[in-house]
Amino acid sequence: MNRRLALLLAAAPAWRALANNSGRTKTVKIAEFDSTGKLLGVNVVDRVEKADDEWKRELTPLAYHVTRKQGTEVAFTGKYDKNKADGIYRCRCCGTALFDSKTKFDSRTGWPSFWAPIAKENVHEETDRSHGMVRTEVQCARCSAHLGHVFPDGPRPTGLRYCMNSVSLDFVARGQ
Repeated sequence: MNRRLALLLAAAPAWRALANNSGRTKTVKIAEFDSTGKLLGVNVVDRVEKADDEWKRELTPLAYHVTRKQGTEVAFTGKYDKNKADGIYRCRCCGTALFDSKTKFDSRTGWPSFWAPIAKENVHEETDRSHGMVRTEVQCARCSAHLGHVFPDGPRPTGLRYCMNSVSLDFVARGQ
């Protein structure tokens, strides 16, 4: 009996990893864009998966907390909230194009907000029931980084507000 229990306990991390990745493929369709925002095509690419300690080494403590642990940066502290430059916002963790500055607007919430992603394929939405609320979490489709949430109170033409954490994004000026 003790040997069986020891084997079950030893296998627990592997079972947990399998459960966390259930239903997830090793590849994902991503719309790829050049530095001007021109669509290069929708391609099947490898999903970016790294061990937790690897993400910790590559990211700042705040970026790790927000992108890998579904945290939120303090409102009005992110570097892109007031950014009005023309360009593309990419995933901080894997470089996937996520938003175009042409869809950015001032939501006065303290976080950069967009009325649409650059391509629907590039983001994944999931129900978030944390903190006693029901919201729609937005993740990078390629690496599952937590980006923020989407709300149905945005401007035309979509009526959506993609409320993102600056620390989840890298801004690249158009043409750079």
